[in-house]
Amino acid sequence: MSRIGKLPVEVPAGVKISRNHSMIMVEGPKGKLSMEVPKGVDVVLGDRAVEVKRSSEGRTERSYHGLVRTLVANMVKGVSSGFSKNLEISGVGYRAEVGDNTLKLVI
Repeated sequence: MSRIGKLPVEVPAGVKISRNHSMIMVEGPKGKLSMEVPKGVDVVLGDRAVEVKRSSEGRTERSYHGLVRTLVANMVKGVSSGFSKNLEISGVGYRAEVGDNTLKLVI
């Protein structure tokens, strides 16, 4: 069994997860995300956790098992706390300016 797929996805307060046939929807303070769950993989919704199970030990199901768990975890993180990227500029002559909602790089 996939080591990543075995881990449950913890759902923080303020995040709602729902399921409609093969679609999973995650809604939180930062927005809504949805994805289609592939055949052979089942998403089990709990109180404060989500588990991903697979229907058989086939090659396709094994490969999707960890992928779907990671995608669901990323969806939960995205709607609850959002994503950020830290840039580090090193070198002579490089300059960066942060505007209202833009980043201007002089390279």
